[in-house]
Amino acid sequence: MNIPTQKECYGFIREMGMMDHIVDHSEQVCRVAVCLAEKLKYQGIHLNFELIRASALLHDITKTRSFRTHENHAETGGEFLKKRGFSEVGHVIAQHVKLDTYVASGSPVEAEIVNYADKRVLHDQIVLLADRLAYILERYGDGMESRERIMGLWAKSKELEKKIFSCLPFFPEALKGEVERSSSAGFEGPRGIQGFEGG
Repeated sequence: MNIPTQKECYGFIREMGMMDHIVDHSEQVCRVAVCLAEKLKYQGIHLNFELIRASALLHDITKTRSFRTHENHAETGGEFLKKRGFSEVGHVIAQHVKLDTYVASGSPVEAEIVNYADKRVLHDQIVLLADRLAYILERYGDGMESRERIMGLWAKSKELEKKIFSCLPFFPEALKGEVERSSSAGFEGPRGIQGFEGG
């Protein structure tokens, strides 16, 4: 499996001219995703940390451009990584808005962790799913069809939350504190995550 180093990830971020606030959002999504993966590891569920780290950090790699082009940034972000030889990362990024499949049972997989982490971060703040939903509806739910599509997707996100947290010894409401405790215990965000030295 080919996964970009942190140095390569930040090279792509510079290459695409990502807006600072989108970088801040992406770094926070990375913190949440890595924290979830670490907590799941303690419960015997082993995920690919480097795949999660790179995919979370780069999930919005084409979003800045999409403001001008109106492209589907999940699809084009996935293609961006695939064309550079990082097909597994591209596959996860392509699913950060909507998963290819929603499976209610079994252990969480990397794409689910990144998808869920993104749903829990509004700008650069960790919020509840309900808070993020309210923002999405206000920003994008301008028609009945849009609202119904968003609500359908959010119902699936709630099921995903149940799946993830059925494997963890804390509730979704405690996630922000868990991420903050991880940070204070040497977790310095994607530029300095323990065990993820950039090349």
